[in-house]
Amino acid sequence: MMPGPLARLLAIAARGHARNLRYAAACGFAVAAATVLLLGLSGWFLTAAALAAVTGAAHVFNYMLPAVGIRLLAIVRTGARYGERLSAHDAALGMLAEIRPALFGAIAATAPGHAVRFSTGEASARLVQDVAVVEAAVARRSARWALGGAVSCSALLAVLGGPGVMVAVAGVIAATVGAATLLAWRMRFPARVALEANGVLKERLADYGAAAPELRCYALEARAVADIERASAALATAQLAGADAASWLDLLQATAIAVAAGVAFTLAIPAGASIAALAALAAAMGVDGAAPLIRDIAQRASVAAATARLDAILALQPALAAAVVDLSPTAPTLWFRALAAAPFEPGDRVAILGPSGCGKTSLIETLLALRPVERDGIRIGGVDIADITPARLRSLFALAPQDATLLTGTVRDNLLLADPEAEDSRLWQALHDAALDDRVAALPGGLDGWIGENGARLSGGERRRLSLARAFLSRAAWLLLDEPTEGLDPATERRVLDRLGARIATTGQGVLTVTHSRQVRAFCSTIAHYGAEQRGNQELASSLPPRAATATR
Repeated sequence: MMPGPLARLLAIAARGHARNLRYAAACGFAVAAATVLLLGLSGWFLTAAALAAVTGAAHVFNYMLPAVGIRLLAIVRTGARYGERLSAHDAALGMLAEIRPALFGAIAATAPGHAVRFSTGEASARLVQDVAVVEAAVARRSARWALGGAVSCSALLAVLGGPGVMVAVAGVIAATVGAATLLAWRMRFPARVALEANGVLKERLADYGAAAPELRCYALEARAVADIERASAALATAQLAGADAASWLDLLQATAIAVAAGVAFTLAIPAGASIAALAALAAAMGVDGAAPLIRDIAQRASVAAATARLDAILALQPALAAAVVDLSPTAPTLWFRALAAAPFEPGDRVAILGPSGCGKTSLIETLLALRPVERDGIRIGGVDIADITPARLRSLFALAPQDATLLTGTVRDNLLLADPEAEDSRLWQALHDAALDDRVAALPGGLDGWIGENGARLSGGERRRLSLARAFLSRAAWLLLDEPTEGLDPATERRVLDRLGARIATTGQGVLTVTHSRQVRAFCSTIAHYGAEQRGNQELASSLPPRAATATR
């Protein structure tokens, strides 16, 4: 079976952290080996010392060498465990730090029609919880090496009690790992359900939190609380089912340790009490050395479910354009088959009209490579849009969407998205051109004034104008404005359009706007009706104010 997108990304990331992964594996082997040797030697030492005291041979018993060996093994075990944890988690954190941007980028770059299937809560659950599950799995990669160290040293000590002891111990360890694998198979369904239920709960909390004013207005708080309680109960049920299955793994391991120690001690009795004690403790620690692998096996169902959910995100990312075309650095012309119009030239003010739902916003999103591109539908600078990479496309346009999302933070945080290097003078100029400078100046802190989650401290019109100011900071050739003045009173709308006209007269930028506003239509020099033939555009334009022209200009 071909590895999924996440597996391929992890394989690439592992190359940069191969040294830490190898070091973690070596330390894991050393921890298990030192543990088995430490307990085996300790068992032999205590038993042999006791027998020497009972038989009166204590004066000839060399206790210094075993004591030094025990102290050395304890130091090695402690140091190796620290090294394993440090290197394994360093590698895991580093690898997943490289994966998270790819996951977020896949959500951000995919077509809106696909991206909307992930609510804020669901996306958060996948990017945080699912990634954490995979991260823990990466940190446990040394488990197999730990088992190797435990088995090899356990067998080495057990054989002192006889070959049968070694075979018996190896058989118990193998049976334990096999039984753990079967139990883990039973855990696959609760693990998947728990991950999905956690995403649902986060989704409910995010949705109801955002709708808190409406819930209070319509007295629906109790219904929302009940829905959240149901989601929480579903998560708890799935988690309890997983915990129940995990408890059987704990019982399996404890039983296996007891069985291995008992069998080894019984079979090694003929070799003497001290050797029998050594074999029993070595066998017990051999089984205990399988614990990291058993924990890894127990989490395989969760890892598989998380991987599948993350693969679903990565699979959404649209493919890049097949060819890269070198466009002119100047503002290119735009031609749309759906608008049935002549090419729009740099500096034009174009209003796109049409009934709600006809696809005007989708047309804007296509320009930004947010939707699938069809050949022969749009040309930029005479080049088919299908032959232009998304990065190059996005460098040509600055977007002020109809439903702009603002960062939780300050005015400055939101503006610098368009130009991280912009100086304060440019920020204030953009706010002035969006008729928002006075409002921001009145905020405590001005540019550094806190506007809350998604601009909660601003009105709807102010949030729209802040998005417009953000677009103004871009040096792109075209401004894409989707209902830029919706929700503004006529006086503010007039002020915004006057300042926009003054701005583009200086920058030479073109304006492509989706609108239902008469003032915006009057502001534009060209009118184009989405999906209409040329004749339809001309008939529509004849009913508009004199300042507006037809699509053929």
